[in-house]
Amino acid sequence: MEKNESSCSILHSLNLDDIEEVVSEAYHQDGAGRPPRKPIGIFKALIVKRVKQIPSDRELYRRLWNDQDLREVCDIEEEQKPYHPTQLTRFRNRIGTERLEKIMNNIVNELFKGGLIAGKTAVLDATFVKAYSKRDPHENGRGGSDPEARVGRNGKTYELGYKLHIAVDAKSELPLAVIAAPANDNEKKHAPELLEKALKATKRRMKVLVADSQYSCRSLRDQASDSGVRVVIPFPANQLRERKGLFRVDRYFRTHGPTDKKQVYRLRSSVERVNSRLKEQLCLEKHRVRGLRRITVHALICMIAMLLNAVAAFRLNRVEKARSITLLAR
Repeated sequence: MEKNESSCSILHSLNLDDIEEVVSEAYHQDGAGRPPRKPIGIFKALIVKRVKQIPSDRELYRRLWNDQDLREVCDIEEEQKPYHPTQLTRFRNRIGTERLEKIMNNIVNELFKGGLIAGKTAVLDATFVKAYSKRDPHENGRGGSDPEARVGRNGKTYELGYKLHIAVDAKSELPLAVIAAPANDNEKKHAPELLEKALKATKRRMKVLVADSQYSCRSLRDQASDSGVRVVIPFPANQLRERKGLFRVDRYFRTHGPTDKKQVYRLRSSVERVNSRLKEQLCLEKHRVRGLRRITVHALICMIAMLLNAVAAFRLNRVEKARSITLLAR
């Protein structure tokens, strides 16, 4: 690959036939009615929007009028108009979370077969995403224009939004699975489903599960043990019951307990880096959607963009660029 090769030519050169097959399922292919715009072209436009950090559908529409390279990668013919924001919205509504999860799982499977994703150690964590809404003046704990959003903890304060519960491969620092939920939902509520999704993504070859003390519960530990997964989750103070030798983290973030668990727990930082890339480089927090389903769609597209960057690095023999969004963002 030439060093001056553009992101458009890289994305355009990728074989996305498997993705095209999935996204085309949402549209009629024959019979009465106007044929749809190319679904794979709209999909590429949404990926370009993330990697180029384009803040809105309307700004993407403007750039697709003027940038010939972007038009080419998004399969827009010379005489055609760009994809209108309403078409992008209808595409997201049509494609839905189920098809996007299928696309994400297929990409993870390719990276797993190629050895880029090891799948041995998974890290769980939750990250906060602000809602595109203000609080309901009549019920302060929920959103006004987005009634599914809830007030939850965001660092040291409380804000209106959602939480994304994410499972990440510790070695490659790539996402394996995600569950979106209102911000007031505790991590323990969604941990069993998230673990099951991570096990499915890794073909049940996962051996170690790492998470912070928010995920410490008997049901998750038992579920992991039944699946042959070793759990490295510190016990919170209210679960210690004065038993010595248990793995824990104090209020100064110092680890105490078995040395082997202290070393493995350091891998938890990998999920923090994934969250950072999603927010700072893939516009996870720059959205104008309301509702749990649309937030899930938005998060899945961001993660698919991250995984496609890794696919590009893998297929072009530039595996050192798998974690860097700059491969597609140039």
